[in-house]
Order: sequence, then structure tokens, then C-alpha cells
Amino acid sequence: MSESTVAASAERRILRRPEVEAKTGFKRAHIYNLIKQGRFPKPMRLGVRAVGWDSLEIEAWIAERLNERV
Repeated sequence: MSESTVAASAERRILRRPEVEAKTGFKRAHIYNLIKQGRFPKPMRLGVRAVGWDSLEIEAWIAERLNERV
């Protein structure tokens, strides 16, 4: 699945951490460990104590993982 296919199938929005956890099946600590390793999309700062992820980046990351297992 290409990034353009992902873009066509999903509307771009900001996902908060609980949504990212639900989509990936990972908990907070694992997500942040993957970010430190450069293996997961970085969040964007939304406020002093809030971050969010681009939904298209998360969908593309999931699609890449699915393609790796084939």
C-alpha cells in the first residue's frame, strides 16, 4: 500500500496518545522507546502538556509494518 493510497483512504487529523495506542496495540512506554530509536513517527507539540500524531503518518507506519511481514 503506497502513501498515496493511505492518504486517499483516511482523512488527515491529529491523533492523541490513546488513539495511537488503540491503533498500534502498543502502550505509551513502548511507543516512546520506538520514537527514541527512530522507528516510530514523532509527535507534534499541541500545547504545553499535549502532543499528537499525524493520522496519515501513523497509518503509513502501520501499512509499512504489514508490508514487512509478507
